Amino acid sequence: MADTATTAVHMLEITDLHKTYAHALEPSLRGLSISFPKGIIAGLLGPNGAGKTTTISILCGLVAKDKGKVKVLGYDTRNQLQEIKRHIGVVPQSIALYPQLSAVENLQYIGRLYGLGNPELKDRIYHYLQLFGLEKNAKKAIKNYSGGMKRRANIIASLLHEPELLILDEPTAGVDVQSRNMIVAFLKDYNERGHSIIYTSHLLEEAQQLCSEVAIIDGGTLVAHGQPAQLIAQHDCNNLEDLFLNITGHSVRD
Repeated sequence: MADTATTAVHMLEITDLHKTYAHALEPSLRGLSISFPKGIIAGLLGPNGAGKTTTISILCGLVAKDKGKVKVLGYDTRNQLQEIKRHIGVVPQSIALYPQLSAVENLQYIGRLYGLGNPELKDRIYHYLQLFGLEKNAKKAIKNYSGGMKRRANIIASLLHEPELLILDEPTAGVDVQSRNMIVAFLKDYNERGHSIIYTSHLLEEAQQLCSEVAIIDGGTLVAHGQPAQLIAQHDCNNLEDLFLNITGHSVRD
């Protein structure tokens, strides 16, 4: 009988990852190693410049690594990027929608890029617009949306192909309380339905509420990894924010 501990596929496995951008004074990643099991909400946390966005960009195939090994859902970024892209949905920190087009027009275009056709695509678009409270503004141009509405539409664009792994970079940055609560509730439900999630945020109370595991990186390397409650207890802190400041320091980052 096979040993499931050795054969289990992780949502993410990073080993000795290095990246230095051209003309940069310092490396963005310095031997980063992290693994997360499938089926959880995992937090990738760190101060500005820690290497979070670079890490996400590498595992999505947007940036080439200098050295190291990255596997996403068991697929290797060296030679299986197309498989990875079929199984992941990415929500970038910036709004990745055409501002002149309506929500429906954006989602129809993106859905077709995923290979979806009617009536399946139409059903999914209106399901998610309704779920995220955007159905009444479905035909309004994105440029006329509020910040929270844009964030919600940005998330829908990553969900149309129902990815096994959802990757979100600051999904609730700059949004109103109602939009934030809606997004957090959706992520919990999406995870409970069997999907894996990687999530970055500077909102540490939110991360503590959402994440089963967190990895804190600083200076391009791992400085803490584990379940939030266990890490908080180990470091004799009150909450995840206290832990974060204890590990990464109080100095302001650019």
